[in-house]
Amino acid sequence: DKAREWVRWAAKNNIDGIKFFGWNDETPEVITAAIDEAHKNKMGTVAHLSQLGVANFNGRVAGEAHLDSITHFYGHMESLLKNRTIQDFSAGYNFYNELDRFGQVADIWDEVYEPGSPEWKDYLEKQKANKVTFNPTFNIYAASRDLMRARNADWQGSYTTPQLWNYFQSTRDNHGSYFFDWTSEIETSWKRFYDRFFTLVNDYKNMGGRVTVGTDSGFIYKVYGFAYVEELELFREAGFSPLEIFRSATINGAKEIMDPKGAEPDFGLVRPGYLADMVIVKENPLQNLKTLYGTGFVRLNPATNKQERIGGVRYTVKDGIVYDAPKLLSEIATMVAQEKQSVTTPVPPPAPLAPLP
Repeated sequence: DKAREWVRWAAKNNIDGIKFFGWNDETPEVITAAIDEAHKNKMGTVAHLSQLGVANFNGRVAGEAHLDSITHFYGHMESLLKNRTIQDFSAGYNFYNELDRFGQVADIWDEVYEPGSPEWKDYLEKQKANKVTFNPTFNIYAASRDLMRARNADWQGSYTTPQLWNYFQSTRDNHGSYFFDWTSEIETSWKRFYDRFFTLVNDYKNMGGRVTVGTDSGFIYKVYGFAYVEELELFREAGFSPLEIFRSATINGAKEIMDPKGAEPDFGLVRPGYLADMVIVKENPLQNLKTLYGTGFVRLNPATNKQERIGGVRYTVKDGIVYDAPKLLSEIATMVAQEKQSVTTPVPPPAPLAPLP
């Protein structure tokens, strides 16, 4: 009753949707009631099915409760455990020690039913029947499988503020800064896990389930804007074709937002009468997604036999207003350089991106 009352209060105060997270002290019945009340008030629902509650409210249970979207990977594999009902954590596991939390979560990869098995297919078919959207946010945990690559990405030196860079460094004080003793063994487990997660999401898309593109930037070496393009690349690695990726990133996301309202979106497609939200590029991203990065793509010019940096978004159009994307990038780089004059970074970031000749 309290959950339903809170949802009604939220609806009256112009809240469009609810994200559920954690609920170690709440029952599945409370969450189910809140989801039901949200739908009565035309509000969307999404959940991060945290380890604190996933043993009792996994992806399958969430789907049966008619949750609209599952974000991240949590809840999926826990619905596919084959010899137990709770992941086999170590005896000393402590959720609030983030090395335990993120160092062990990927170990579930070999505790689940095999891709393509009847149990695997049954889970996905039930999620589709319940109209659950998968929003995988592959990028936010990508550093877990290759920390060196994330730390030294092209944009870190020029576009990551020193404050954010310091937040990324290993410490028990900041959420997502969990690389206290990040070993090749842990990275290998994450690579195996990603193989399973990629297959799950791609299989769901192939059977007609809705998948959308998103990030969780500001943590784990992920910087706004750049992480979104990385997500597109990870969708490609998962098995999506470039056209399928852009459908997930555009109209699928628009429908995910508007379906709970019982309305058709007026954005997410290039169509008369729709909001003019677009990016305009010089290169063909279907041929190379890397050209969407603000840092562009380094390519050898056959005419000069010299490398050149090409790509990047040229213009962004939001609600009919045209923005000069390279100018915005330049302003950000200047702001970051200025911040570095006054903010100390005990662990130095990569050097700013040097211009090519």
